[in-house]
Amino acid sequence: MPLKLYNTLTRQKEEFVPVTPGRVGFYLCGPTVYDYFHIGNARPFIVFDVFRRYLRYRGYQVRFVMNLTDIDDKIINRANEMGVPSQEIAQKYTNAFFEDIQKLGVQPADVYPKATEHIDDIIHLIEALIKNGIAYVVDGDVYYDVSKFAEYAKLSGKNLDELNAGERVKIDERKDDPLDFALWKAAKPGEPWWESPWGKGRPGWHAECSVMSMKYLGESIDIHAGGIDLIFPHHENEIAQSEAMTHKPFVKYWIHNGFLDIDGEKMSKSLGNFSTARDVLEKFSTTAIRVFFLMKHYRGPISFSPEPLQHAVKTAERLNIAYNLLRRRLENVASNNRGELSGEAQTFAALIPKSRESFIAAMDDDFNTPEAMAVIFDFIRETNRWAERASLSPAELAVLAEAKNLLDEWNSFLGVIETRPAGSGMDQVRVDGVMKILLALRQQARAEKNFKLGDEIRNRLKDAGVIIEDSPQGSRWRWE
Repeated sequence: MPLKLYNTLTRQKEEFVPVTPGRVGFYLCGPTVYDYFHIGNARPFIVFDVFRRYLRYRGYQVRFVMNLTDIDDKIINRANEMGVPSQEIAQKYTNAFFEDIQKLGVQPADVYPKATEHIDDIIHLIEALIKNGIAYVVDGDVYYDVSKFAEYAKLSGKNLDELNAGERVKIDERKDDPLDFALWKAAKPGEPWWESPWGKGRPGWHAECSVMSMKYLGESIDIHAGGIDLIFPHHENEIAQSEAMTHKPFVKYWIHNGFLDIDGEKMSKSLGNFSTARDVLEKFSTTAIRVFFLMKHYRGPISFSPEPLQHAVKTAERLNIAYNLLRRRLENVASNNRGELSGEAQTFAALIPKSRESFIAAMDDDFNTPEAMAVIFDFIRETNRWAERASLSPAELAVLAEAKNLLDEWNSFLGVIETRPAGSGMDQVRVDGVMKILLALRQQARAEKNFKLGDEIRNRLKDAGVIIEDSPQGSRWRWE
């Protein structure tokens, strides 16, 4: 089954065929660094990180680029409010961005280009558009003439006759048309500026992404991703200016994630109904947050409320318990020799390749992570049944080791299982070793009818965030 993506440009699922066989150029619109990003902004960072990793898992060589908008009206306004230079604001929140995505388990992009480091490239783009008669200059500002691009609005499907100015498009009587957008903005008093053929100024937001994506991925790239709020005007304008310059298709596959909403409204800083990712990370684990996003299809909306968050916490805990049960059961298992298996064990062994195949089928269907997660839950239900058995033959333990390897395989791009205790930095093998000793001491105390000591060990561990669970097969532990 081929990998299929829903392409916003064609409004249908399409088989994924990269521009260059075996190689994928993947661009994600990154943050405007004027504040801590909210938890809604975390959704594209997480889901497209998973998609990038999955493409590599499927054998593609992926070059993943995420830009940083470090010059913008919002940054300038925040700097003026704080009475500091705009570059100080940009640097502060750039540092915070990297700290927070690391805590969210997001792997670094291959390139993080900054707008301020590509001013010459942006000027080159604008000069080419002016030369081609697509852009015009007014009092040091440069505007793109949308009437000169016949396919304008092909991504959003908007009717130009009915279209109002977009979110970042302001009505300006100097423009030929209200929809014409700024490529270069003349500097105002007190604003940062760069020299250009049109005077001192700074680049427009849309020009930045066109330049940086083409510089690092080529004039025609495979995947361009972002939130659905960026379809118009940002991504629409990227297409217009890029294709007017190169006369080539700019992006082959446009993919967009849905909103995170509160009470049916989009979470946004302008509405004031947001929580920063940093605040949410203080209350919920990385794996719970990732589960929260991946249990819903990336194109649909998600309601941010206590109930689904608590469900994600319990789901993440269930995954961690299953994984740690496997790991403890496989301690000191040296042999991978399968040997003879009973008929029941052969059925379990056959479940491993079957589950891998089902998982890939789900992910290949437009990155259907909810279906992929369902495959994982069915799989751990069966692995738990085997891991909890009182005794297993070496051949059965070898199959159990393969089951753990499959969980590791999936987790390498989903990141939904904690393989180390949250916030500890301690080696998990050592933690398991210490816990094994404590459980043995507690078991000995209970065998000697010293229930007071047994209860004290359990209670003291609970105070430290460790839950002891007793069963006929023995005691096991998990993080609270």
